[in-house]
Amino acid sequence: MEKQGLANELDDNTKNKKIILFDGVCNLCNASIDFLMKVDKKQTLYFSSLQSEFGQEILKKNNFSTEKFDSFLILDQGKLYHKSTAAIKTLSSLTGIWKLAKLFFIVPKPIRDYIYSLVANNRYRLFGKKDTCRLPTAEEKRRFI
Repeated sequence: MEKQGLANELDDNTKNKKIILFDGVCNLCNASIDFLMKVDKKQTLYFSSLQSEFGQEILKKNNFSTEKFDSFLILDQGKLYHKSTAAIKTLSSLTGIWKLAKLFFIVPKPIRDYIYSLVANNRYRLFGKKDTCRLPTAEEKRRFI
């Protein structure tokens, strides 16, 4: 999914950034954010939970559920992507071997999204969840919106 025109609605502080929007209570999602912060050596990725004010605003403006989260999203240069496309875009935005994630675009989107949805729909059962959203550490705060 790609949403056009969103960049015009974002402020200058966010419209040119790559922002990962994730389920803040999901253990798998939080582990993924920890991983991305570790391997994003250039620190080009920023983060926001879907439960945050910013996350909720993005969800509402793009007709996503504000309560039931079935995908993380990436807001990249004002365009919004979700499910497998968001995952591939996120990984391929990193340096090194992670650029090879683009190769997964050869897999048809319905197949990619089906596999993504299998994991996403079972993530709480498989990996658990927290009672509250993740709070960034003092070191991480500058990368959270």
